[in-house]
Amino acid sequence: MSDGVHPEAHVLIIITGGTICMRRSEDGFVPAKGFLRSGLAPRPSFNDGTYPEPLEIIIDDNGTRKAVQSLRTPLSAYERRVRYCVQEFDPLLDSSSIDAVGWDLIAKAVYRNYKLFDGFVVLHGTDSLAYTCSALSFMLQNLGKPVVLTGSQAPMMELQNDATDNLLSSLVIAGHFMVPEVCLFFNFRLFRGNRATKVSADDFGAFASPNHLPLAVISSLKTKVQWDLVHRPTSLDAFSIKTSLNTAYVACLRIFPGIKPEMVDAVLRAEGLKGLILETFGAGNTPGGQDSALTRVLADAVKRGIVIVNVTQCLSGSVSPLYAPATVLGRAGVVFGHDMTSEAALTKLSYLLSLPDLSPADVAKQMGVSLRGELTEVSQTHFQHPSSGTLTPELRSLSALDYAVQKGDLQGVKEVMERESRWLLNDGDYSGNTPLHIACTSPNPEILRFFLSQGASVHIRNRAGNTPLFLAARAGQLEYVKLLREAGAHLHSEELSHAQHHAMRAGDGKVGDDTERLREAWNAAGGSVS
Repeated sequence: MSDGVHPEAHVLIIITGGTICMRRSEDGFVPAKGFLRSGLAPRPSFNDGTYPEPLEIIIDDNGTRKAVQSLRTPLSAYERRVRYCVQEFDPLLDSSSIDAVGWDLIAKAVYRNYKLFDGFVVLHGTDSLAYTCSALSFMLQNLGKPVVLTGSQAPMMELQNDATDNLLSSLVIAGHFMVPEVCLFFNFRLFRGNRATKVSADDFGAFASPNHLPLAVISSLKTKVQWDLVHRPTSLDAFSIKTSLNTAYVACLRIFPGIKPEMVDAVLRAEGLKGLILETFGAGNTPGGQDSALTRVLADAVKRGIVIVNVTQCLSGSVSPLYAPATVLGRAGVVFGHDMTSEAALTKLSYLLSLPDLSPADVAKQMGVSLRGELTEVSQTHFQHPSSGTLTPELRSLSALDYAVQKGDLQGVKEVMERESRWLLNDGDYSGNTPLHIACTSPNPEILRFFLSQGASVHIRNRAGNTPLFLAARAGQLEYVKLLREAGAHLHSEELSHAQHHAMRAGDGKVGDDTERLREAWNAAGGSVS
């Protein structure tokens, strides 16, 4: 429980393995169990010494709950503590060995515990970290909470390491900032997971996001989140997962000078192959021309139903019809991969091929569409002056928005949102209420629907620790409760006992319209005691 003054976030750390939790052995560094006890509990920055009660985690598809030790961080600069616990894979994995089965285990762990925690941190080896981040970004559908993957170049047990900063910063972000994405944190930078790639085998700055700015940067003073860059789900659907991606159906082939068409043809005729990521020169170029043997090999494969996606070998830039060779490939049916990384393109193709009822033509079309912010759909040369503004909340705009919400003025709400360049929906007033909190008691449900369609988070809590769903139920707004639930809202674990208390009081009251409305609202919100 929180202390009543400072909110407490709950975060689940999922440990898959990797360098971060390794220990020395006679055979070199090996993954080691018991990371919370040996790696985190002795460190004051991860343990304020209070040793709170255990937290429950769900460990299987039957809903089996297990109480595990929890630790609490000291109070942060944001006046909040993060209470966390650990779920370890058994056995722990080296990241070079992880595959779609491992991705399923991570996705299921998040899904089972989604309603119990405010955010998730996944510890993972760095070798395949970018692949796992990209895969999870597609597997976790309508994600409304932060899932931050991190690792390290040196184990936490080593005197000099990057593990401490990477893990602590990931915990702070997962527990303080409602960034509803699969992210990769490394070396004081938070990247969109499907935009990141590994660029160094030994530097602490092991990852980069060449075609997309970091979502957040940590400095000595604060965590600066670029809220306007955050990708949010905008459909009114609850969180779900898609498992069973099969990378055995796809391949990745790098074009090089002098490559023989028969080599490419041999790959494209591999048994069971359904898709190919083709890493080409520059802006999407390959040797030959429109009637070359290589182009004919690719065109024939497309006719056989194989989806071929053209991505650049360069770290930054985009595949586009800028030069004739790329245009020739496009006419042969090869899909422009825009500015996707190879990791994002391969896992996205695996994801789309695993969806039922999608034809190769449907898959090819979706590969050119941004699903999770993995690509820039319109990629062209442009010049832009650097922003000279700050991210300090502009209270005047927020006040104008709140005033329009309280009046039920949908058009006024839209006008404020249109003229304000910043993204306001994560901002809170003096009580920590976001515009979505206020909309839950406004006279116009269409404002609530509009905010949800713009990607407003249903999981942010105000300073009293309440979610928008709690406020809507307390106000007896049954229609609003149903709308929030449709969008994936649920009561926070710390709200459940209060919600059940309110539901019982409503049940004990005299029968009447108001009492019945309250009872229905609390039951719909999940506060039923039955």
